[in-house]
Amino acid sequence: MKQEVLSNTVDILHKIETIEKEVTDLKLSVLKKLTPTGKKVISLKGVIKGIDVTDKDVNFAKKSLFQQRNISISP
Repeated sequence: MKQEVLSNTVDILHKIETIEKEVTDLKLSVLKKLTPTGKKVISLKGVIKGIDVTDKDVNFAKKSLFQQRNISISP
């Protein structure tokens, strides 16, 4: 009887260790996906030739974007 209990305890501990390893691997996997990879920022400058985007245009776009969410933006 004692041997059976000990065997069950060892099996449970082994399963716990396996689960701990899987959780650690999952954490590392998620962290790798969240960490910036240093990808180059793509510039949209020159995409629309002959068009000048002014500060007024940018402010208008910000207002229309954030107005829907009731977020105040500073100029």
